[in-house]
Order: sequence, then structure tokens, then C-alpha cells
Amino acid sequence: MIETIYLGRTSATWRFTKIAVVALVLMLPALGTASAQAVQSLDSGWRFRLVDGDHEAKMHAEATHWHSATVPGMVQSDLLAATLLADPYFRDNEASAQWAGLSDWRYQTSFTVDSTTLARDHVELVFDGLDTFADVYLNGTQLRATDNMFRRWRIPAKAALHEGKNTLEVRLYSPIKRLQPWLLKQPYALPGEFDSAFGDEPKGKQTANYVRKANYQYGWDWGPRLVTEGIWQPVHLDSWNGPRVDDFHIDQKYVASDAAQIEAQFDIQTDASKVLHISVDAVGPDGQSAARVERDVTIDPGSNVVNMPLRIVNPKRWYPAGYGAQDMYTFKADIRDSDGDIYGAQRATGLRTVVLRRERDAWGKSFAFVINGIPVFAKGADMIPFDSIPTRVSDAQMRDVLQSAHDANMNMVRVWGGGYYLPDPFYEMADRLGIMIWQDFMFGGAIPPNDDAYVDNVRQEAIEQVKRLRDHPSIVLWCGNNEVQTGWESWSDRQALKVSISADEHERLVTGMVNLFSNVLRNVVTRYDDTVPYWASSPSTDYDGAANVLDDGDYHYWNVWSGEAKPVTEYLNVTPRFQSEYGLQSFPVMQTIHAFAAQGDLQPESPVMRAHQKFDSGNGNKRLLLYITRSYGEPKDFPSFVYLSQVMQAQGIQLAAEHLRSSRPQSMGSLYWQLNDVWPGASWSSVDYYGRWKALQFHARRFYAPLLIAALRHDGTTVMSLVSDRMTPLAAHWRMRVMDFSGKQLDEHEEAVTLAPLASTKAMTYTDAQLLKGADPRTSFAVFELIVDGKAVSQNLVFFDDAKNLQLPPPEIHTTLEAGSDGYTLTLTADKLARDVWVSFGDIDAKVSDNAFDLLPGQSVTLTLHSQRSIDTLKHALQVQDLADVMAAAAH
Repeated sequence: MIETIYLGRTSATWRFTKIAVVALVLMLPALGTASAQAVQSLDSGWRFRLVDGDHEAKMHAEATHWHSATVPGMVQSDLLAATLLADPYFRDNEASAQWAGLSDWRYQTSFTVDSTTLARDHVELVFDGLDTFADVYLNGTQLRATDNMFRRWRIPAKAALHEGKNTLEVRLYSPIKRLQPWLLKQPYALPGEFDSAFGDEPKGKQTANYVRKANYQYGWDWGPRLVTEGIWQPVHLDSWNGPRVDDFHIDQKYVASDAAQIEAQFDIQTDASKVLHISVDAVGPDGQSAARVERDVTIDPGSNVVNMPLRIVNPKRWYPAGYGAQDMYTFKADIRDSDGDIYGAQRATGLRTVVLRRERDAWGKSFAFVINGIPVFAKGADMIPFDSIPTRVSDAQMRDVLQSAHDANMNMVRVWGGGYYLPDPFYEMADRLGIMIWQDFMFGGAIPPNDDAYVDNVRQEAIEQVKRLRDHPSIVLWCGNNEVQTGWESWSDRQALKVSISADEHERLVTGMVNLFSNVLRNVVTRYDDTVPYWASSPSTDYDGAANVLDDGDYHYWNVWSGEAKPVTEYLNVTPRFQSEYGLQSFPVMQTIHAFAAQGDLQPESPVMRAHQKFDSGNGNKRLLLYITRSYGEPKDFPSFVYLSQVMQAQGIQLAAEHLRSSRPQSMGSLYWQLNDVWPGASWSSVDYYGRWKALQFHARRFYAPLLIAALRHDGTTVMSLVSDRMTPLAAHWRMRVMDFSGKQLDEHEEAVTLAPLASTKAMTYTDAQLLKGADPRTSFAVFELIVDGKAVSQNLVFFDDAKNLQLPPPEIHTTLEAGSDGYTLTLTADKLARDVWVSFGDIDAKVSDNAFDLLPGQSVTLTLHSQRSIDTLKHALQVQDLADVMAAAAH
């Protein structure tokens, strides 16, 4: 959904930018109507300081003076700009940044109000977002106290304003300092997520549960603890006479190939009865008119819902990437009264149907997304916030990550519930790219309170966010939370709480959770966005039974990596209906590591590397090393450790993803944890904080390709499956070759096949003996290829032991770097098998078209390379790693 507002914009922008409000203000005078809403931006002229008497004043005396502030922004970003805070992402500076989130702050600006504004019937001060506990003062009068980061706050302000200069002040309060004294008096604390590493909260006494604020900012096992405060969304003064349009929504009543029945819905507030002339035009993807409706409507005092029906013949529907075009219709609305225009807006949305298919079958109960009647295997990853300081995330940064997902053949990302609802441009990009969005409500796993005030606060938050986002065709699921139900059922601290409280208290907590996630949020979605399904929790069965079961609902699988630290081959023993979380860690590339670490920090257990490894309180590098050594042996140095971590991650997740895709339709989704990073460090991501692809992202482009040959070896047997996401049957060939590492071919077999559409077909099963036929398993491998129109579109290599047990000979890889018509070309040729080839250029920015690939003996691959640096500089910096060389060095 893309919205352009000419008059009366009243739903939250959530863009972290002033442009929309300023543009609106500039348009208003030309329209010349007394009833139009005027919007005066209040984002400029802000300053900030510590409050008087704050406990941090002595240690940070300079912060007690006024400094320039940016709105939208955060305390931490303003402190960074004022050089009062060291970069918390560099080395171990995170610890020294904690004081900012433990302090209270004052923000202040002044603005001028003219007599015309004061003469209007309604004047409201609007904060599109405040983080989080805040008191708002206008000319010394307190107008409002706020307590929810995810809500918009509209405050009647006319009585507190005067002509001329006015002073606006926002006092922000540390959520930890605000809640902790109260929490410590309670008989018990609700179980939360991750305890603070810095001693500012007692173990097991987490305040994050009790406030509507982004959970991840309190620290997670992939990101830092930066408890932000701030005016994090635009501020404006709205004034108007007469009617005001609160909402404009395109409700898709019926969508099919022959016709679409649409209602343009308006929520209009007015103080007096009035006749309005409303017109709505639907403009198709080709720019031509597709439908139009106009009529006079009489509205009466209060809230008026006006529906304007339109019928579009033979609509061009919106499809996920890989299944059709992302066609969008633009709906242009115009509302006039007897004095002239009072509202004009246009909104773009895609027409589509969404069904979450839940049917009994041979494997239990299905969980499959059906878009426009097409069952879609969801291919993607879970997405976390882009930064610990949300206001410094740019549209370009979001676009790069979403484009990376699209380029890796993903068709879905899950917006995880421990962060925040993302801004409008994110969803607009997803609409255009055809990436389906699984949208969690913002609950990261902690057990929530269930008092009436908290539930009412959440309900209003949900109403605002659903209404803001519901016209985006990319959103295909609203999900109540992340891991609340499964955590309650199985996590040790939850189990400990259950035995420590009374049966009545236990029942009260369970009833509260079920009410919030199965009733309150479900009812919001049903009322305001009934074309999109609701799901109570991830993982869950939508309260049909226990959460996180293999035969029903979605599934999070963490016995590989976490829990029992099972080997990656265990992925092959688990076949859920939809796997919405699973993952393995790795480090980012050395170029990214150099951005946060000094030379002396480059070892896995250095204080800085432990500070940037959040799993298991900094002990995660031991777990990472365990998984590396299982398959590849002991790394000889830190760069080898980094390289092998990425190889291990990529190979492990490929195994799981190909198993899931091969298991279609028993399994209908693969979302690995995680796509992106919130800061530079070790994590489960495939794209690092700076947007650089890890080996996993390159592998994902192959294992999520529309056509896949999966050859999965387990317990001495290889099962080959052919997977097609195509809508029609496809003629192809598959080929199997066995060869030794030097390239001598030992066996070959090829067959013609017709790939069934939207299906996985098990084509062949081989024992090791059938493949090897007496060849040495330590020096031989099998190559499986899917060939369409004479070209191999998918390739899979099978080895007969862990890499550390193979006799991999170090290959000679010849490289040729040349200037091309589009950047540079880099050709690589290997004389022997070269596994997991990785091309890099040190700390020079250079983007290659492919990486993390295997070179067969005698094979040449030509890559496209883009960089601002000269060809001589690139030749000098070029580094090519492969598994045999790294492991040979490690063995020595």
C-alpha cells in the first residue's frame, strides 16, 4: 500500500521523516478552503538535556546542559551526535552506554501559532510515537502522560495555546527506573527473556514485560542492550473546522479472475450534519481507469462510516514473487463540501485473496498459504529490527535487505515480534517486490501482564497498527506473538513459576494469555482486516492444542544449535508442517569485523568478541567452535574460524531447507533464523549489519531457486528429489555423476523427466555402495544436476563423510580479472575440486555476483564484480579461499 495525502492526513505516518508532513503543509494554502485540515510540523528546533537531579548528572555533567536534538530521534542518537556517548557498536562500548537508558531526559522546542490556527474549531498536538514513558507539557501545562511506544497520541491543545511563541516540552523517563521499584515489591516477576549483563536489573526481575516497548532493546542473544528513549516519530499540530477523515481503507470484499468487488471505506468525524460529495477512482496498473463511483452523502455529528462500492472487471491480481506480477491499483479519493475540497488522497494496493489452509491429511493438519487459489511454499527467513536505534534506519537500508531477500528467491519474511512495527516504506517495498509478510504483533516471548489497563493499551495499539498496515497486499498473516505459548508450556523458568504460585494464580495467568492472544488481538484483526488470517502465536496450533508440534501448525526447531546441540543431520529427522524458525550461527566477514574490533581483539574468546557474541552470555563462540570442529576440524587462526563458521552455517541450513522443500506438501514453509542483523557481530543472520552477504545468503539463492534438485544423504542413503515451484509441468533431465576429486569420472546416469507443477517428486534413492561401486569414499563425490533446455539450473554435491575425514587436495585456482561492459569480470578455474570457494578483497568494498560456490575439476566460472576501486587495486587485494586450503592449513 502506497498512500499520498493531499488533505486531512490523520493516520500515523511511521516514516521517521519530516517530508510527508512538510509537503502536506506546503500544499494547503493553494487549496484555499477553511474546512481543510492544516498540519504544522513541529519536528524542528528541539534541544535536550538530563533532567535536574538525575542520578547520572555527576558522572555526565555535560549532559545536564542543553544540546541540539533531532526529531524524530532517540536520546542515544542525540548523545552520539553531541559526542557525549561513545559508539556502542565499537569494541565493548556497549557497557559504557547503559547510563543513557537509565536516566530521565527533557526535550524542548518552541513554535509559533497564528490567529488563524487558534480560530479553528479543533487544534490537536499529535505525537506519532513517543518512546515510551513521557509527560507532555505545553506552555507549562501538562497535557498527557504516555506509556506505549507503538501508539499515536492525539492531544487536544487549543486551550493551552496562545498566539505567538509557544513552548513544548517532553519529559522522558527511564522505563527501567520507572518500573523497577514497583516490580521489586511484587510477590513474583513474570518470566521474561534475557537478563541484563550489566547489573541494572536483578536476575529474573525484568521490567521489559510490563511496558509496551520494543523488547529487543533490553538485549537479545543476537544484539546489544540499548534501552532507548525519545520522540521517535514526527510531531505536528493539526487544526481544522468541520469534518475530518480519520481513515481511508480499501476493503476487498471479493477478488477473483473475472471481477473484484471493492469498498472504499471512509471514517469521517464531524461536529454537525453536512452533505459531502465523495468520489473514488480506481486506476489500473496500466494507468487506465478501471472503475469510478461518486455520490452525495449526509454525515451527522460523531463518527460516520461511509462505504463506496466499486466493481473491477477482469482485475490484474497481486502475486508473490515467482507466481505472477505484483500489479497494483491506485484508488484516488476526493471529498468536497459546499465550500470546496476538504480531503484528497490516493492509495495503491494489490488485489489478492489469502487463505491459511488448515486441513486434516495423512500427516496431521496442514499449514499452507494459498494466494489467489495457489498453494505457495513459503521460502524465506525471519527478520529482526535493522538497528538498536530505529530512527537511524534509512529507507535504503531496508530496501537493501528486502532486495537481498528477493534476489535470494525468497517470497516471505517474518517480522518478528520482539521488535517494532516497521515504517510504511518497508511494506511498500515488500508490496512491489512480491515478498509476503508474516507480521507478528510486538510480543517477543515474555509472559505479559493481564490487567485491564494493559490489555486496553494493547488493544488500541493493535487497532492503530492494523488500520495503518492493512492495505498492504504483502501482509498475509497477523500473528499474536513470538513464543509466548511454547515458552509457557516448556521453558524452565516458566515451569519454576508454575510450581511456586497457587492454582488460582496459575489459571489467572493462563486465562489472561489466552484472552489477549486468542480473543483481543484476533477480534481486532477480524474487525479491521478480515481478509488476512490471524494466528495466535508462533509456534502454535492456534490454541487447538499444545504449541510446537510436528503434525499441526508452525514449528520452531532449536535442538540443532541450542538445547542439546544436536548435529546438523538431525534436521533430516524433523518434518513439521511449516518450519518458521531454525538456525545456525556464524561470524560476519572480516571486513565487517574490522569495523568494530581492533587487531588485538581478533580471537574468539577476546573480551570484544565475547561482547559481540550474545548467545549464552558471551559463551556462544564455544558452541560455534563445537559445530565447526565436528565437520571441519580445528581452525588454525581467527580468519579460518570466521570462514569455517560461514561454511558450516551455509551447509547446515541448506540441508534443512532442501529437506523441507523436498517434503512438500507435508511441509509448506521454510523460514530460517535470521535474515538480517541489528549490529555487527556473531549471529544467525545471512546478511550482516552492513548489508554484506554471508555464505548462507548465496546458498539461499540456490536452495530457494524455483527449480531444485535436492540430494540428501543420511545414514548411508541418498534420496534425490526434484522440486518445482512452476505453475505448469516442465520437461527436464536429471543427471548423476560420480568422480574423484581430481575430476576422473567413475559413473554417470541421466534420465528425462517431467517436473510436476507446485510439487516435490522423489526421483531416486541410492545407497553409498550403489553410488561408489567400490571407489574410495574419502576421495570421491557425487554430482546431481537438474538440466532444463541443456543448462544445469540446479546442482547438488554429495560427499560420503565429514569434510575433516576426506582427503581433499588443495586445488590450484587460476583467476583472471578484467574490465567489462558492466564493472569487472572475474574468471576462476580450478584444476581439482574446489569446495566452498570464497572471493574477497580485504577491507575494500567490492560486490561479486556469486560467492560461496563449488568449482568442479576443470570448471570455469565468470563473476561480475562492482567496485569503485581500480583494477590494479582489486588485483592486489584479491583473496580466494577454499575449504581444502583452509583445512590443510588448520591441520598443520
